[in-house]
Amino acid sequence: MAKFALGSEPVVGSLSSSKKREYRVTNRLQEGKKPIYAVVFNFIDSRYFNVFATVGGNRVTVYECLEGGVIAVLQSYIDEDKDESFYTVSWACNVDGTPLLVAGGFNGTMRVIDCGSEKIDKSFVGHGDSINEIRTQPLKSSLVVSASKDESVRLWNVHTGICILIFAGAGGHRNEVLSVDFHPSDIYRIASCGMDNTIKIWSMKEFWTYVEKSFTWTDLPSKFPTKYVQFPVFLASIHTNYVDCNRWLGDFMLSKSVDSEIVLWEPKMKEQSPGEGTVDILQKYPVPGCDIWFIKFSCDFHYNAAAIGNREGKIFIWELQSSPPVLIAKLV
Repeated sequence: MAKFALGSEPVVGSLSSSKKREYRVTNRLQEGKKPIYAVVFNFIDSRYFNVFATVGGNRVTVYECLEGGVIAVLQSYIDEDKDESFYTVSWACNVDGTPLLVAGGFNGTMRVIDCGSEKIDKSFVGHGDSINEIRTQPLKSSLVVSASKDESVRLWNVHTGICILIFAGAGGHRNEVLSVDFHPSDIYRIASCGMDNTIKIWSMKEFWTYVEKSFTWTDLPSKFPTKYVQFPVFLASIHTNYVDCNRWLGDFMLSKSVDSEIVLWEPKMKEQSPGEGTVDILQKYPVPGCDIWFIKFSCDFHYNAAAIGNREGKIFIWELQSSPPVLIAKLV
């Protein structure tokens, strides 16, 4: 378990809005009566940066942002399971460049939707419970990772349909995994967090041959020698309650719990002692009224800003590249 480093106190941002940027509502859309759990722009493919997807109930919808604030519906997919409730969606890309959507939720099955043919490409069955988050590897966009209520994280190849690695076991999470993220430049590294109040950093380096093998595998996906990764390379207890969202900011980490704040911290690992090290808490971004779990934050493409809502419907937008933290805007 990582220890807290001795040093200066973290810098806490002021809730006085700088009004650096003005935001205004340009459009409003209603999607049935089910909660919408995720809205994700396509940062994977520069051809579709103005396209985003939403999930709510058993529906996945794709929209395009046009000039003048106009939003056009491009595609809508309704799952065959009426009781499905999608919690998460992520853009991915097939090896031939076809844009894919990977969605998962209540029933634990991941649907891979081919946006070119507008059909289900694959269904991934493996998790033993609900899927709370799916993320795509930015450097290799045929790889996605999923975090589940079954206490595991799984790495998948959307091209071949193979479950390559399962991050669980002796050193794994002891409760639901709520969030997971790929490191932006270290292709081997992921971070996960969950209801056991911990954030774990995992390395795929010694298992990378299996990742490469998954692209050339010609037998049935079920016959692939899926490997268990049982021990993380770093374990941190930054929060004292559920940790429901974590994102890499370079080599630093942003995470939040139910403490009405996002925390920026640096994991300092001991190369000779996997799992050990120290934590240096750098900054805190207050978010009043954010004291219930499964409220996630989101960052822009360049990681200049983070946006998060609260239970009162207010949205806080924080500048990430400044110290002390600057509140760009508070939207009511």
